[in-house]
Amino acid sequence: MKHTYHIHGMTCNGCRSHVEEKLSKVEGVSKASVDLERAEATIEMESHIPIERLQEALEKDSGNYSIHKLGEHHHNKVEKEKQPPKAGTGTFYCPMHCEGDKNYDKPGDCPVCGMDLVEEQNLSTSSSEQWTCPMHPEIIKDEAGSCPKCGMDLVPMEADSSAEEKTYKKLLKKFKIAVVFTLPIFLIVMSEMFSNNPLYDIMEQKYWNWIQFVLSIPVVFYATWMFFERAYKSIKTWNLNMFTLIGIGAGIAWLFSVFGMFFPDIFPSQFKTESGAVHVYFEAATVILTLVLLGQLLEARAHSKTNSAVKELLKLAPNKAIKIVDGEDVEVTIDAIELNDILKVKPGDKIPVDGSITEGDTTIDESMITGEPIPVNKTVNDKVSSGTINGNQSFLMQAEKVGSDTLLSQIIHMVNNASRSRAPIQNLADKVSGYFVPVVVIISLLTFAVWAIWGPEPVYVFAFVNAIAVLIIACPCALGLATPMSVMVGVGKGAQNGVLIKNAEALEKMDKVNTLIVDKTGTITEGKPTVETVGVFSDTLKEKELLQYIVSLNTNSEHPLAEATVKYGKEHNAEIIKSENFSAITGKGVEAIINDKKVALGNPKMMEYAKADITSKMKDEAKSYQKQGKTVSYLSIDKTVVGYVVIGDKIKETSAKAIKTLQDKGIDVVMLTGDNHDTAQAVASELNLADFKASMLPEDKLKEVEKLQEKGKVVAMAGDGINDAPALAKSDVGIAMGTGTSVAIESAMITLVKGDLHGIVKAKNLSHSVMRNIKQNLFFALIYNTLGVPIAAGVLFPFFGILLSPMIAALAMSFSSVSVIVNALRLRNIKI
Repeated sequence: MKHTYHIHGMTCNGCRSHVEEKLSKVEGVSKASVDLERAEATIEMESHIPIERLQEALEKDSGNYSIHKLGEHHHNKVEKEKQPPKAGTGTFYCPMHCEGDKNYDKPGDCPVCGMDLVEEQNLSTSSSEQWTCPMHPEIIKDEAGSCPKCGMDLVPMEADSSAEEKTYKKLLKKFKIAVVFTLPIFLIVMSEMFSNNPLYDIMEQKYWNWIQFVLSIPVVFYATWMFFERAYKSIKTWNLNMFTLIGIGAGIAWLFSVFGMFFPDIFPSQFKTESGAVHVYFEAATVILTLVLLGQLLEARAHSKTNSAVKELLKLAPNKAIKIVDGEDVEVTIDAIELNDILKVKPGDKIPVDGSITEGDTTIDESMITGEPIPVNKTVNDKVSSGTINGNQSFLMQAEKVGSDTLLSQIIHMVNNASRSRAPIQNLADKVSGYFVPVVVIISLLTFAVWAIWGPEPVYVFAFVNAIAVLIIACPCALGLATPMSVMVGVGKGAQNGVLIKNAEALEKMDKVNTLIVDKTGTITEGKPTVETVGVFSDTLKEKELLQYIVSLNTNSEHPLAEATVKYGKEHNAEIIKSENFSAITGKGVEAIINDKKVALGNPKMMEYAKADITSKMKDEAKSYQKQGKTVSYLSIDKTVVGYVVIGDKIKETSAKAIKTLQDKGIDVVMLTGDNHDTAQAVASELNLADFKASMLPEDKLKEVEKLQEKGKVVAMAGDGINDAPALAKSDVGIAMGTGTSVAIESAMITLVKGDLHGIVKAKNLSHSVMRNIKQNLFFALIYNTLGVPIAAGVLFPFFGILLSPMIAALAMSFSSVSVIVNALRLRNIKI
């Protein structure tokens, strides 16, 4: 029999697989299949199983999930209402993405790998600046002014430090305590290197052992106790990680020393000194733990730099804005701005929200969003974006997008999502890490056995020390961090340069791209077409009447060409006639009923659709314009072609240089356009494009992508319109122009904020740098462990007499993870 249940509490693919595994192990269950999106589990069972047994299986080891029948409310477990976090945004995640996209409400440790959770950086409407009195801190105001109690000027309040900063400070405090107590232990042990140890003149060795024991307690049970908690949790849940190895290694060393002090008689003579006291390893345990703590401290500091790009973007968001209310300037907080509000932006101010200029001219520095350093001239009706900086002229603007809808918010959201996505190359590291810890434990046991059987005297001491060294030096953490750290920094670097990466897979695929398909209008050209002339074929129709039909028809269309004709018509005072039954035929044109006549406007395919014949004379007249790279749209009335409109669209200045650069990198560039052959050929000739195809409908572009992929090509597609969306989605890497439609942007894996082909060059350079960085990280992590574990096991001892101290192993292990992060941080300085 088969039953379907609702599962409550799943947030990621890791949850899905965990629930599926738990349900599959229930006695009597033949098969369990879990769907994350629908939050449902389909269970095949030999005979009916009470739902209580299924719930009991889910609650074992983890009480995060509950199961109930479809259509019933969830009674088995009352979900705790999520409390608002005390620091930052409250969105915490594992930097190694152990559980995919799973978020946590508060800082802590990852339940899988044990690493400190990282805080996601986001815009928050509650981040508005507040002011307080230095003498009366209970006074808190939303704006500057004077204290109502003492009259002193209010000062800005310092925002709560981020969770990362709090974690760093907490670790720093513990590290200082660990050093204070570990250093004396280390010095006591180092004194044994002197032939006449001066400390033994004060008291016997066994008493110094007791002092080491007392000094080790604050280190083990306070400063580094979290490592043992993580180790215990990892063994309990069988999510073995680096803390498993650290906990076992340092824990055995410490416990061995304690037993040696309390029960010295149970140990063989090999473990004892000349005075009869057992060799203790308090210094090894405490130094190892302190060095690991140092590594965690350095990681916490380095982590804050990996998402520095997002933090820089967050700084762009202003807290205040000037709103025009009844003709007066009123300063308001950003979250008080509503759609269609009129705002004033003064010279040097940051633009508060997305909108359009309603009054005034200015220049705006958009470098923080587009990556281009040259200020852009803006005038009435031009779009402006939140976070960009106004030049030396004031202007008025109308708010069109506020809050999370602004471009800046969307960029931050996209960067955060991409930073946490998994690249396919990470699967290799995940597979290796899955077997790593058990293999290391086995190697450690074998090391002990080999030294105990064939090692020199004292054999057990050598066996014990080398087994611990193996456990300590092995660090799967570096392997796990290799990919996500590079992705995080690379995605941030792209955002700073106007290249928005949707996910890590896009970076990996972009590096392999060898064929680029580009649309013409809005991609190669500026996408700001202008009407150059209107021609009439009919003797009974005047140019003014023709323009009237064209404008009346295109008033209902959102196509860039349509906007150009409407603008031209308004400039020539063309009267707009009411139209009915308007229809846009994708890739062809538009049609409607105007003055009881069926009117159609578009390319030759649209005329075929409208059953209107284009004569050879008409084609010849249009061809003279098309050979200049102009677009010609025909107008038909009741199945008769009566005229045409010529529209020009200037090629972007960056297009030729960008295409040449991409071709030099070995990428075949193909232009696909819905325009006619002559117009396409004129543009292709100007850009030295050998490969182009004209008169392409959306389905034709899609088929062309499929055809190239069948030939083994890795295809990237760049476009900006709705007609490009199918090909963008089908291509290996879809690249949308940020100046294009939202449909195109949603279909793409990469978005270029500025919307020119030079952004593709940046994306290609970025992907290559990130993938090279990831491979470097993986290589160093794998080589480190491949060489480190055998050396720790003592393979060099028979030949060179070299052994690796557990303390040196701990130092090397700590810095292995830090080295991966530092290598990833180099991506911040690359030029793309």
